[in-house]
Amino acid sequence: MPYRRLPNTNQARLRSIQQAVHKGEAASLYDLAYSYKLFEDAKGFLTKYQRAMNENKQCSEKQFSSSIEFQEAAKNARMYVSHFIKVLNMCVQRHEIRAEYKEFYGLDPDNYVTPDLTSDESLYRWGKKIIEGEQHRLSRGGTPIYNPAIAKVRVHYDIFAEGYSNQKILQNNTSRTSENIGQLNSEADELILKIWDEVEATYANLQPAIKIERCKEYGLIYYYRKGEKI
Repeated sequence: MPYRRLPNTNQARLRSIQQAVHKGEAASLYDLAYSYKLFEDAKGFLTKYQRAMNENKQCSEKQFSSSIEFQEAAKNARMYVSHFIKVLNMCVQRHEIRAEYKEFYGLDPDNYVTPDLTSDESLYRWGKKIIEGEQHRLSRGGTPIYNPAIAKVRVHYDIFAEGYSNQKILQNNTSRTSENIGQLNSEADELILKIWDEVEATYANLQPAIKIERCKEYGLIYYYRKGEKI
């Protein structure tokens, strides 16, 4: 005999409840295979569940759309910050800037390796240090570094930093709506189980094949074991 298995994805849960509600709306009160109270509960929950999934979808799409523009801004900022650090190190090596002044930027005076700027977090942190460090050095009478000038670096860094903060907000929104769906899933599973139990109980006296077909109309999902005749 085939066995039933509860849905284990959000979309599968949604389809199951939708089918049970749709079948309930099409049936008369006396033909409904599960209780009217449960039918009303399912309708109310379906509205809430669909709203949560639509909100999560909108947040995910907005985050994805924004990330395309953000990655371009990050690429430019990474290039300018990295280039500025390399030029700074060359100025120190040519004795145009004193080595100890590298500490203004959070850099080791004896280390001429450019910090790892691969992640957005490190780029955000180092970009801020470099801009503040150059301002500090110039305030002490230092000669500005050109090609790239710190003003040019700052323009690209500010665009990146704004996008970085925006991405954090969008990520939090997506995470929040995902968590909301996760909290609703246990309620969805309990609701689906109750519906399936009542539907199967209603058709318990029918022939197995007919029973399965009737139950499937309410969204029940059956699986055949390996080697079992369909």
